[in-house]
Amino acid sequence: MKYMVLMYADFAATAAMTPEERTDVFTRHEALHRDLAGTGEILNGAGLQAPEDTTTLRWHRDAELSQDSGPFVESVEHLTAYYVLECESAERAREIASRVVDFHVVAVEVRPIHDWFGMGEEAG
Repeated sequence: MKYMVLMYADFAATAAMTPEERTDVFTRHEALHRDLAGTGEILNGAGLQAPEDTTTLRWHRDAELSQDSGPFVESVEHLTAYYVLECESAERAREIASRVVDFHVVAVEVRPIHDWFGMGEEAG
């Protein structure tokens, strides 16, 4: 099963990180990437630019598509990075996700992915 691990950061905490804390975060993520590459469980992952660099497109039933600057919600926590995993179980995905929670990644969502691509091949 595929899972999306969505990491949310407190950008004030991120901005206040010391060089040592930043190095620690990168070191831990590099170790996690190596571990998951070794098991074949990581399919993709990346960090995301800051919320102020975001554009939100929104569909309105009574109007055309609108475009707004910034994230779609007002929040202290913003989506900062993601991993796409392929794991044997939700428990394993949550175990992996627990390795990224820290002082600046304050929340992590683990969501099963609807893998629609290739479904027609299986059905045919």
